[in-house]
Amino acid sequence: MPSLDARGVASLLREYAQRTALRGGNPYRAKAYSRAADSLAALAVPLDELIAEDRLTEIPGVGDAIADIITKLHKTGSHPSLEKLRKEIPAGVLEMLAVPGLRPEKVLRLHKDLGIGSLSELETAAKDDRIKKTKGLGAALQTKILRNLTIAKSGEGRLHLHRAAALLAHAKDSIRKSRPELKRVTIAGDFRRGCELVGDLAIVAEAAKPDKTSTPSADGLQIRVSDSKHFGAALLFATGSAGHIEQLQALAAESGLRLGADGLHKGRMLIAGEEAEIYRALGLPFIDPELREGRGEIEAALKGKLPKLVTDQDLRGILHCHTDASDGIETLETMAKATHQRGFEYFGVADHSKSAHYAGGLSLEEIAQQHREADRLNKRFGKDFRILKGIESDILADGSLDYDDDVLERFDFVVASIHGRFKLDRKAQTQRLLRAISDPHTTIIGHMTGRQLQRRPGYEIDVEKVLRACAKHDVVVEINAHPWRLDLDWRWHQAALEFGCMLSVNPDAHSIPELDHMHWGVLMARKGGVPADRVLNAMKLPEITRYLRQKRRSLARAA
Repeated sequence: MPSLDARGVASLLREYAQRTALRGGNPYRAKAYSRAADSLAALAVPLDELIAEDRLTEIPGVGDAIADIITKLHKTGSHPSLEKLRKEIPAGVLEMLAVPGLRPEKVLRLHKDLGIGSLSELETAAKDDRIKKTKGLGAALQTKILRNLTIAKSGEGRLHLHRAAALLAHAKDSIRKSRPELKRVTIAGDFRRGCELVGDLAIVAEAAKPDKTSTPSADGLQIRVSDSKHFGAALLFATGSAGHIEQLQALAAESGLRLGADGLHKGRMLIAGEEAEIYRALGLPFIDPELREGRGEIEAALKGKLPKLVTDQDLRGILHCHTDASDGIETLETMAKATHQRGFEYFGVADHSKSAHYAGGLSLEEIAQQHREADRLNKRFGKDFRILKGIESDILADGSLDYDDDVLERFDFVVASIHGRFKLDRKAQTQRLLRAISDPHTTIIGHMTGRQLQRRPGYEIDVEKVLRACAKHDVVVEINAHPWRLDLDWRWHQAALEFGCMLSVNPDAHSIPELDHMHWGVLMARKGGVPADRVLNAMKLPEITRYLRQKRRSLARAA
């Protein structure tokens, strides 16, 4: 049989990962296979070329052992271990692994005890109440399955933003090495638009004479090659979204023009081929890629009302970070130094509060100890950098904050977050948040909906009511930059701005590398149309110090 391409091998390797997970044993082995499969799907050069040149281990996540498996799958279309695993479990059972929270051992139980052999059969069994009646499975699992089936269907084949970034960076590097004649190698697709989940891995490159033979072989990764004259139009169309492109084409048609992937034309004459030229010829300013969703950005551009979006460089400090005092892995000093080295002016520590036993929440003595350490370090840092003393206070079931008022008053800022009791109904959960927001000690509401992308949906709340309350009580709304959260969802950012809310891009960092999550939060803010003057931590050190001091004075007056 003919050898398999990268996409075919990736599919088999992903199956290998799923069957390995169902077999049990070391869970990291299955994850390693899955990550390698993602890397193969984004390969920018032919797989057989890498195998022939013994370069498989250059692929992210591919070591010697996985390289041997890939080689055998490529040459034969199978692998002895895979064939052995196939005899144990029917193929349809693998579909159930896509349901968040449904662990491999539960999938096996569902198959063996109830005879469920596919995702559709799982949905039917859950709706028919068959799962909750089965010993060892129960009502809680059935409820979780029904809730998370939608995530399984909607997130299929899509990657978290940070994972897509790593794959696309490797693809760009591979293209530059293997095809040096290609210029302006540029990432496009969902990633360029800043989508929180990326399903469209796309790159546009420029060639002197593009044709079919000059386009690199790419399985799973879309690579479009254009000449310099039409490069911008190709990039525009490869970036999307469909709604944005359709609206641009309609605007062009109103002026007797035609917009295609080969540029903006009047009759046969090319009017514009670069992105900025195309927008300008249509009477529009340049529209940032993150806004190109067909959600009113063209109308806003025509009226001159496009926002000047926040950038990474606008942010002056970092808030909502954890140290080894709770569930982080670095000391306060090392986290603060790493923040300073990144050019920021302040570091806002916000370890977990006492009720967060699962995360090593701080006792009163530990708070006092951390504050003494912050004072000592602040003397050493001097005027140009400061540690701000914060806490991530659990919002308790009744909406009150963890710690008594006299303790909360010791902090420069308080991030109030929900970490449990997710199953309260919409009204009760909303009231819980509203009480926390009305507490004068609350500075920021952390990860407002509690969602984790492709893992769990957010808890049910009236987001509009919560945002209005934040504006009323001068409580900042967090854009949690952790790539598994990215919460508040960018689709609510405009509403938050219209109601009068300030926002804060926070990394929720538990280690030094996670400080760099800030970038993903900025992307979300940009996608939501947020300007720098509405971002709390775009304030310089004197400004945010004054802001927080005024907040505390208001608190003192209220007391």
